[in-house]
Amino acid sequence: MLSQYKTVYKGGEGEITEKKSRFIATVVPVHTEEEALKFIEAMKKKYWNATHNCFAYVIGEHDELQRCSDDGEPGGTAGKPMLDVLTGEEIHNAAIVVTRYFGGTLLGTGGLVRAYTSAAIDGLEHSESITRIHGIKLLIRAEYTDLGKIQYLLASRDVIQLDPVYTDKVELMALVPVEQMKGLKADLMEGTNGQVALDETVQCWFAQTEDGIRIFSEWVEE
Repeated sequence: MLSQYKTVYKGGEGEITEKKSRFIATVVPVHTEEEALKFIEAMKKKYWNATHNCFAYVIGEHDELQRCSDDGEPGGTAGKPMLDVLTGEEIHNAAIVVTRYFGGTLLGTGGLVRAYTSAAIDGLEHSESITRIHGIKLLIRAEYTDLGKIQYLLASRDVIQLDPVYTDKVELMALVPVEQMKGLKADLMEGTNGQVALDETVQCWFAQTEDGIRIFSEWVEE
C-alpha cells in the first residue's frame, strides 16, 4: 500500500483556444471504471454538437487501469497526451474529457498534441488536487505542564494537531503518517519523561484541502 498519493479532490473545468478551435477540459475524481464511463457519456451528451470528446482516466493505487481515446482525432494526438498529463503529475483516480470545437484551421499532429496537453493541464489547474496520506489517529493524554513540549514535538514533525480537549488532563488527537509513528512515540515518551499516554485509535487517510483538514477512512472514500 502506498504511504501517500495525489488525487483530484474537487473537479474543475479549463479552456484554451488554439487557431480558433476551442478545447474545453473537464476533470473529475473517479474510483471505478463505471464512474469514469458514466462521466464520459455525460460529457458527450452535454457537448453533443462538439467535433470531438477525447478522454483519459487512471484508476487504482498504482494506476492499474489506464484508458484513453482520441475520439476521431489522428491516432496518439489527444487521448495519450492527456493520459501522459495525469501520469506525469502522478494523479490517481481521475478522469479528463477534453471537448474540441473545430475552428476551421488544421493544427497538424504536433499542434494537436500540444493543444490537448495544454488543455488537460489547464483543467487540472482549475481543479483542486490533494495529497492523501496514510496515517493513524493518535490520542495523546498528558498533564497540562507537558502540553507545550508535546505541541512543539508535533510541530517539529509537521504532524497535524486537532483541537485539544481539556479535562483533568489534556487530550490531543494527532494525525500521524504511518512511517512517523514509531519515532514520534519515542520522542513523546522521552520529552515527557514517560508521563504521557498514547493510544493509536484508528488508521485513516487524511489530507490538507483548501477548506481545511479532511479525514477519509478508506482509499476510495469521498
